[in-house]
Amino acid sequence: MKKLIQQILKFGVVGFLCFFIDYGIMVALTELFGIPSVISSGISFSVSVIVNYILSITMVFDADKDANKVKQFVVFLILSIIGLGINQLIMWGGTSWLDQYMERSYMLVKIVATAVVMVYNFITRKIFIEKKPEK
Repeated sequence: MKKLIQQILKFGVVGFLCFFIDYGIMVALTELFGIPSVISSGISFSVSVIVNYILSITMVFDADKDANKVKQFVVFLILSIIGLGINQLIMWGGTSWLDQYMERSYMLVKIVATAVVMVYNFITRKIFIEKKPEK
């Protein structure tokens, strides 16, 4: 149980770092370059996935060091693409609804999307990325 709590805390630190990368890039692309938030959110999410993979494999999960790294990254990428789909659906639905009530609703919606995707990411990476205990 102690290992799981430590892992969740490390995942949280990595997640917050990647959130700030994701959020910062999204806001910069939208505010400075005029890129629509749904597109800038997809770009920023993709950049944060690469950073997240490196940190997750080296610091958070007890990944199999002997595993095929290409296969491991492909699994991570597939899980992340599903997470991106969840992120994009929340961004699209949330901004479509909230834009009528507030300006820059994408900033608030992104926080909700990140929280949902973070839970999804931890559970799926724990199942598919972490090395299985020896029997």
